[in-house]
Amino acid sequence: MEGTGASSGKMAEAFRGEYYQKVDSKARVLIPAAFRRVLDAGDTRTPESPRTRMVIVYGGKHRAFCECYSFAEAEQLAAQVAQLPPGSKARLKAERDLITLSATTEVDDDGRIVLPPKVREKLGITPEMLKDGIDSALAGATNRFTLWRRDVYEELFLDAIDDEDDDDTDPLALLGQAVPGV
Repeated sequence: MEGTGASSGKMAEAFRGEYYQKVDSKARVLIPAAFRRVLDAGDTRTPESPRTRMVIVYGGKHRAFCECYSFAEAEQLAAQVAQLPPGSKARLKAERDLITLSATTEVDDDGRIVLPPKVREKLGITPEMLKDGIDSALAGATNRFTLWRRDVYEELFLDAIDDEDDDDTDPLALLGQAVPGV
């Protein structure tokens, strides 16, 4: 598949930005149009699968969020897991947290997905919360995006970034591209 990152050596369009979306009473959430374009590019539609698919990884017991991948990126992730030595502790953990504890879902014609029950459980979204609707946060992360309950995102993710930013490090310096004296 052209431009899907690791296999071609060329990065596909990245998931960028942060979006806040309501999760409705039926556990549906709108995927932002910019994210849908990346998901569309990472999935080949067939008569058997006419809608765009995405994979939501809800593994990792210390994570308060889920990671969402285009179908192509999820296949690349699975290929990386398959490279680990069979039966090794690393492979068993990676298989459990990245493959077994994941769900494939489809984007409907209105651009929404239904959050599977295990994803709702991971995010701490209860049936009571769904009655009135609850806000989610979708945050771009290059080849994937993270999905959070908005209040948790603001508390854990944004506050952690604020704490880390106290050292005045230019983020481009992390990539070795900072302009000295600017």
